Amino acid sequence: MTDQRPAPVAPAAGLRERKKRRTRDALLRAALLLFVSQGYEKTTVDEITDAVDVSQRTFFRYFANKEEVAFAVQDLVESHFVAALRARPDAEGPLEAMRNAVLASWDTIGDAIAEVVPVDLYMRTYRLIESTPALLAVHLRRSTELEERISRLIAAREGLDVDADPRPRVAVAAFSGVMRVTGRLWGQGEDASVAAIRRMTEAYLDQIGPALASDWR
Repeated sequence: MTDQRPAPVAPAAGLRERKKRRTRDALLRAALLLFVSQGYEKTTVDEITDAVDVSQRTFFRYFANKEEVAFAVQDLVESHFVAALRARPDAEGPLEAMRNAVLASWDTIGDAIAEVVPVDLYMRTYRLIESTPALLAVHLRRSTELEERISRLIAAREGLDVDADPRPRVAVAAFSGVMRVTGRLWGQGEDASVAAIRRMTEAYLDQIGPALASDWR
């Protein structure tokens, strides 16, 4: 006799996770909008939760503090770059791999950001980070941590011991210095688009070699 019992109902875990994701994204969008419109330091957690109509308890379920919200999308961008760097061909040298990875990231990161917040909102937030002393200090600390992570990745690519051979950290320091310069100059300019920061990044990365030459004349 054929078993006619109905198939078991799938658990509602997927629905719950989607609801949690929507709540987190709503909090993130509300926070970033408030940050860029009235300033990071002037924005309170109460204002963020009021904008989404949730409690403070709900906010702290997703974020430890305002700082974590401010850098949430930056975490996504940095992870995207690291993944792109891991995917670069072994034949590429360290600086070439980092250059190609960051440019490829700028070409593709838009879709990943747009799943969370509007791209232009992220770009405005990035400018806010560059112009807010409290956030800039955190940004520099995070950059140092990212540099170490990338240095170890580069060392592994080249089959080197990062603590015995200084070249991975030196190469990453040069690359990161260029990225900080371009980020600052882009933030001072009028064009806040992804295309603008990508163009500037490419132009400045291409000057690493000439800048390290012994004769600039």
